[in-house]
Amino acid sequence: MQKFAMEKKEIIKLTDIKKWYKVGTQTVKALNGITLDIFKNEYVALMGASGSGKSTLMNMLGCLDTPTSGKYILNQNDVSKMDDNQLAEIRNKEIGFIFQTFNLLPRSSALENVMLPLVYAGFNKSTRIDKAKKTLDDVQLTDRIDHKPNELSGGQRQRVAVARALVNDPSIILADEPTGNLDSKTSIEMMGLFEEIHKMGNTVIIVTHEEDIAKFAHRIIRLRDGEVEIDEMNTDVATIADYKLEATGA
Repeated sequence: MQKFAMEKKEIIKLTDIKKWYKVGTQTVKALNGITLDIFKNEYVALMGASGSGKSTLMNMLGCLDTPTSGKYILNQNDVSKMDDNQLAEIRNKEIGFIFQTFNLLPRSSALENVMLPLVYAGFNKSTRIDKAKKTLDDVQLTDRIDHKPNELSGGQRQRVAVARALVNDPSIILADEPTGNLDSKTSIEMMGLFEEIHKMGNTVIIVTHEEDIAKFAHRIIRLRDGEVEIDEMNTDVATIADYKLEATGA
């Protein structure tokens, strides 16, 4: 198990997290004692085959589910025993979600989609507009703020989803297969955007089964049978610059 410097600030602290399900007379141990620390401004890839517990752990990290046992501290909040309303509040405040299927409102503009988390957070309308416009500018979509999802390319829709995840200044960005619906060129562009998000000081966790995507992360956690099999620093981090060099033949 890789050791990390203790002077870093823990954003996520999981202690002996278990998630067991009853299926008939059988007990499925989806997570079987996960102990894990993730620190501020880390860039982590969470990997695992089908049945490894990867999706269950993602739901746990995203406060979409609670553990059977164990403790989960998210940015100094113990979320292990929270009820659904408390979890919803924590999700909106602490977590920016990015989904493979974008999950945008089809009849709303890019600006309106990005403003949505701010509505739930209680910001007034003028503040919502200002923050959403700035965040769309950060992801190079200033000229698309009035466009609806069906008027945008797949890459542009994912940028709207990224802006929506960032707008509330969350503790962590949690991305579930963020390039799953994108072609290779757009996937690389998207990883360049994640690279910039990380450089801005955000904590980024990408859930992926693709090695080419995971290699952009600075730390790779691999699950197997509901347990952490490998937790290691990535000594050969890919960057968007590598792909630009390949494209030019340099």
